[in-house]
Amino acid sequence: MSDDNTISGIRRVDLESRGPWRRRLQWWMGGGIAATKPALAILRRVAMPFEPTVMKVTGGRLTLSPTLPVVVLTSIGARSGERRDVPLAYFTDGDDVVLIASNYGGSRHPAWYHNLRANPECELHIGPRGGRFTAREVEGADRDRLYELAKDRLAGVFALHEKRSGDRTIPVMRLTPARC
Repeated sequence: MSDDNTISGIRRVDLESRGPWRRRLQWWMGGGIAATKPALAILRRVAMPFEPTVMKVTGGRLTLSPTLPVVVLTSIGARSGERRDVPLAYFTDGDDVVLIASNYGGSRHPAWYHNLRANPECELHIGPRGGRFTAREVEGADRDRLYELAKDRLAGVFALHEKRSGDRTIPVMRLTPARC
């Protein structure tokens, strides 16, 4: 069940309505600090593995990424068939949640992307709130529009990831609430 401020329990983050002051704050707090290789390595290897637990224990009120909106994706492993939880930056577009498969600018797509391609039925949670979704990859003009929006508005993080990823086209995933 959704109200106007959520999509299946996930808070709406409409990047098109964010003002320039918010972008500057996010760059300073997020992109400016997290834009260095050491900070990115600490974020990826130390903070992110604990993010789902922190969000669960605090009911989603606290995250280790205070300048980016974070959701926990629960998917089924493409090879293992096991449940996997991964915290990801997200935003919303209409009544869908959008995830960018940047893999911190790595040369390969992240495991969660492969999991969603193999098993598109998934869950998104912020603390106790959330629900079931179905994922699909976005292509063409819609992919480009969503990716450019993320690059421009989410603390410069995705622009940095794109630069580091080389020739890899970073996938964009659109998650639609599952119908019961």
